[in-house]
Amino acid sequence: MLEVRGIRAGYGSMEVLRGIDIDVAPGEIIAVLGANGAGKSTLNNVLSGVIPAGSGRVMLDGADITGGRPTAIVEAGLIHVPEGRRVFPNLNVEKNLLLGGYRRGKANRAANMAHVYEIFPRLAERRRQFAGTLSGGEQQMLAIGRGMMAEPKLLILDEPSLGLSPKLVEEMFTLIARLAGEGLSILLVEQNVAQSLEIAARAYVLENGEVAMQGLPGDLLARDDLRKSYLGV
Repeated sequence: MLEVRGIRAGYGSMEVLRGIDIDVAPGEIIAVLGANGAGKSTLNNVLSGVIPAGSGRVMLDGADITGGRPTAIVEAGLIHVPEGRRVFPNLNVEKNLLLGGYRRGKANRAANMAHVYEIFPRLAERRRQFAGTLSGGEQQMLAIGRGMMAEPKLLILDEPSLGLSPKLVEEMFTLIARLAGEGLSILLVEQNVAQSLEIAARAYVLENGEVAMQGLPGDLLARDDLRKSYLGV
């Protein structure tokens, strides 16, 4: 579903990504892990067209989207749910969701919204409530639901557990696993290593803009360097 080959990118003269290769198959959750400053946000911005790649290639479902405008990339089916939720606080839940289907998924808005409400019943209960009055966990559900309204082929989830209580983190990762179980391809970009590896099919660990480690979750967890650096054990 997603092929990233040799991506190099940065800001002005500062190169942040130094030859990134990543693959996501249909229905897979692929985790991209790393500390702050490792290049995760820059990678997200390149994939979603916010900043250009200096070199390399991004393929989505067989189509080359390298250098595409963000609107064209959304229309192609790559949907980025950004860090920090970024809901529209002065609009209610339902209007936030409708905006998610503005570029893609218009023809199936009613069915898509019913699906979102089935996955996130709390949003259905609060459909007339202003998004700014929701809890942090509910806002994260809304941000993901808004992305689902665009009928994504690939969904990038950027730090979905950030700022949530341990109970809500567990609930959020369960919901992400459910979405993949329905056939959605997910690129899960997280600092929460333990929870991410519980649901991911494979994982990539970024350090200083490069893929420092990659492989199956069990294999990565068996590595002392990852466990000491990211799990503190």
